[in-house]
Amino acid sequence: MPRRSIGTVSLMRHLGAWRTPGAGAAYRQLAGAVRLLILDGRLPLAARLPGEREMAQALGLSRTTVSAAYGRLRDDGFLTGGQGAAARTSLPAGPGPRRASEVEPAAAGMIDLTAAVLPADPNVHAAYVRALERLPASLPGHGYEAAGLEEVREAVAAGYRRRGLPTSPGQILITHGAHNGLVHLLRLTVRPGAPVVFDHPTYPQAIDAILAAGGRPVPVALPDGDEAEGWDLEGLASACRGSAAAMAYLVLDHHNPTGRMMRAPDRARLLAALKGCETLLVLDETLVELTLSGPTALSASAVDAPRIVRLGSMSKSVWGGLRIGWIRADRAVIQRLAQSRASFDLGAPILEQLAAVELLNDGGAALAARRPLLRARRDHLRARLAERLPDWCCHCPAGGLSIWARLPAPISSALTVHAAEQGLRLAAGPRFGVDGAFERRLRLPYTLPEADLDEAVERLVRAAKTVGRTAKPAVSARGGPVAVY
Repeated sequence: MPRRSIGTVSLMRHLGAWRTPGAGAAYRQLAGAVRLLILDGRLPLAARLPGEREMAQALGLSRTTVSAAYGRLRDDGFLTGGQGAAARTSLPAGPGPRRASEVEPAAAGMIDLTAAVLPADPNVHAAYVRALERLPASLPGHGYEAAGLEEVREAVAAGYRRRGLPTSPGQILITHGAHNGLVHLLRLTVRPGAPVVFDHPTYPQAIDAILAAGGRPVPVALPDGDEAEGWDLEGLASACRGSAAAMAYLVLDHHNPTGRMMRAPDRARLLAALKGCETLLVLDETLVELTLSGPTALSASAVDAPRIVRLGSMSKSVWGGLRIGWIRADRAVIQRLAQSRASFDLGAPILEQLAAVELLNDGGAALAARRPLLRARRDHLRARLAERLPDWCCHCPAGGLSIWARLPAPISSALTVHAAEQGLRLAAGPRFGVDGAFERRLRLPYTLPEADLDEAVERLVRAAKTVGRTAKPAVSARGGPVAVY
């Protein structure tokens, strides 16, 4: 497989407003910005960066400054290749040397807001205890279940039937989470260079999976604005038809990261617009049960068609460590997936499947107890943000696990770098898109306890003061389309 190179224009687009006046030496800021791009996946590993002279000209810096930034990245393990050789992105092999300013926040207690997931509650432990008691009945068998245990598939199918979607166990394939299900579908349906449509912004690992499968990302922007709702239905239909997309990946239920939900009439309009289209419509429903206010997503999501495939998971509603998900699709698709997965994995672990059965068959009691907790934390975080960062716009999501905040300036990446220095890990807005989009956005999960959220906001305030409101891009990115890496 040929190694990739990052063009100067593309790197400038990713860097965005990387430099902040008064925030330290330029080489340190540049090194921090590139390090962030590597850590959050916007720059792939082993990719060649522009040479020092080319970077210096593009950024309007001296070559000495760029050389110092590259040198620091090499020292920390984020670049390989000596001075004068091609610089390629990398990750540190071990803990490696770090400067005092970089280790002190972790020692003081790093707060992680990069993952929108809940910790396990006592129901998870109890489910595993019961699963262990039932495990001996499965031990005489070989333990390989290509489609998943029958009782797990029936429990999942029963959940769909309660939503008004007639479903049999033969329409269910158990996976290692929803992401694993998406990877299976991409392997089955997408050939190298084939277009894959998705709503933009989207779940970051979905973009990574599309690229890893050799697909060509085709983003369709969601209507933007402080109170924007809905999807660009015509744009989605046009993108699917115009590109002859093999797949469209959409998150219609408490969308990650914006939190919006597509109404039932709009779903029907979208299906009508795609009638006769060969695009496989993959709906990620991992957040469908996490409605916190207003009409439930379950009632809107009971719109079906043969070319709709649904992804589900227990990671968001139960616990991220329970790697059990599923695909609901036409029987023929499930059979093809079960046959093709042998070259990729041999099925989900039996113990986890048995624990999933216990949790799926609890009648929704555990999830019902968690919704008030999430609602309280959502409202608490919004109130604290309004008090301490009043120039941020934080629309209230009807469900899901995070707020998609609009920032007063395109400073998301810079803010992420400075927040890390304050002991706060963030996922920059551009992580949720392509071509460096969403520098004015930041996803803020509300899954931590209120005390942790309070401290996270205080660290955000300190980071925002460091960045300031005067940050401007060092170079204005102009010209034609930028290659996606």
